[in-house]
Amino acid sequence: MPNTKAYAAYAPDEKIKPFEFDRREIGDNDVKLEIEYCGVCHSDIHFAHDDWGMSQYPVVPGHEIVGRVTATGKNVTGFNEGDLVAVGCMVDSCQECDACNDNLEQLCSDMVMTYGSPDPHMKGVTHGGYSTQIVVDQHFVLKVSEKLDTKAVAPLLCAGITTYAPLRNWNVQKGQKVGVIGLGGLGHMGVKFASAMGAHTVMITTSPEKGEDAKRLGAAEVLVSKDKEQMKAHAGSFDFLLNTVPVAHDINPYLTLLKNQKTMVLLGATPVDLHSMGLVFGQKHVSGSMIGGIKETQEMLDFCEEHGIVSDIEMIDIQNINEAWERVMNSDVKYRFVIDMKSLR
Repeated sequence: MPNTKAYAAYAPDEKIKPFEFDRREIGDNDVKLEIEYCGVCHSDIHFAHDDWGMSQYPVVPGHEIVGRVTATGKNVTGFNEGDLVAVGCMVDSCQECDACNDNLEQLCSDMVMTYGSPDPHMKGVTHGGYSTQIVVDQHFVLKVSEKLDTKAVAPLLCAGITTYAPLRNWNVQKGQKVGVIGLGGLGHMGVKFASAMGAHTVMITTSPEKGEDAKRLGAAEVLVSKDKEQMKAHAGSFDFLLNTVPVAHDINPYLTLLKNQKTMVLLGATPVDLHSMGLVFGQKHVSGSMIGGIKETQEMLDFCEEHGIVSDIEMIDIQNINEAWERVMNSDVKYRFVIDMKSLR
């Protein structure tokens, strides 16, 4: 009998449904964990629907994983049975290239995603956290504080590190004015992190009704980008902009908000409209960012422990995942779904 229960997509136009498969046996450097919670990311839906043209079926999504260690290989150090741990968007890399040596495993050309990558240990592709257990190289296992709300930690492994990494890499700090564009799964974490770093944090949104929630999350101000007078009042005043918008859009109006020689970082892998004049005058910068490496992800989790930060979530059972996906596609969640994986046992 297969040793792992899961939910999987069998085809791009079908709902996901129960699936069983075999996880690999524990190697000398591996950690095995029983999955307690798994966050739901929009990337799960894109991959299941083959929106990026790279999916191999069946697809078991899930890369925001929190669970307990149940076994370790003989070479494993730092992890013991019963430890609360996490696994994020990647489960392997070459661990030898310049990127890996610089703690940037996410940039390794041989990086192995938690699901949908060729599996270096078994035939086929990797399967993710919509499952009862997982076996991962110890280098890609992260420690989680027992002080945090365990279920709300799960989205930190993607939404958390995706927003923390650029804020840290562009040295956001106290005394700066930082704008977070878009209040969703990523944006709500960006507001929490920027505020905790001491920045004067401004939520920039097209929806005035989101203002009250943005302030609850830590925003000092709310800027409605459709309001020309508000945009004019804030022109040239921001030290950094974190753009979390997940759909194609025009970024030129936002460039006017930046001070000279300052940066807007894009998190969405989506087309944008950009005119070079907005960059040339003021020598402004537009950059992109993804997740962080393992060292930085652990740093993020430690920062969350220090500041009491977790995601705002809605819990579901795995049997309700298709309905949850529909709601994600309709932007009908505040702000991330998390699956109680006990519902699969």
